[in-house]
Amino acid sequence: MLIRRPTDEVYQAFTEPGVTSWFWFTHADRRLTPGAHVTWTWGMYGVVSRLLVKALEPNRRILIEWDLDEIPTEVEWTFDDRGVATWVEITNRGFATSDSGVKAALEAMEGFTLVLAGAKLWLERAIEPSFIIDRFPDQVAAAWKPEV
Repeated sequence: MLIRRPTDEVYQAFTEPGVTSWFWFTHADRRLTPGAHVTWTWGMYGVVSRLLVKALEPNRRILIEWDLDEIPTEVEWTFDDRGVATWVEITNRGFATSDSGVKAALEAMEGFTLVLAGAKLWLERAIEPSFIIDRFPDQVAAAWKPEV
């Protein structure tokens, strides 16, 4: 996905929870740093994912292992500086070859597509996307209230 913002700004959007929470998860217990164990929360769904930051190359690459409590997979972001824009790719690997593994891979691909679209909308237009919460509106926790 081409995001029309400088690479350092786009990279930071994925490493700083204060930015990422505008377009993806609702809370993180810390920013991404090499070797850190981080917890991301999607409060609207009551879902938590623990992850391990395996590598950070500022403005170039992020590599994590996530869903540590379930079936871990690797997620890699790459950032290609295009001057006034940044080309971002997300690769999620390590899925089983079973039917359930293929289903999980397809669901992850859909999810990361929404994340990239949300990041683009937030970074280019400062519009808070609601893609993540609106993807499963019938599964939103009854007690959940968005922060204002």
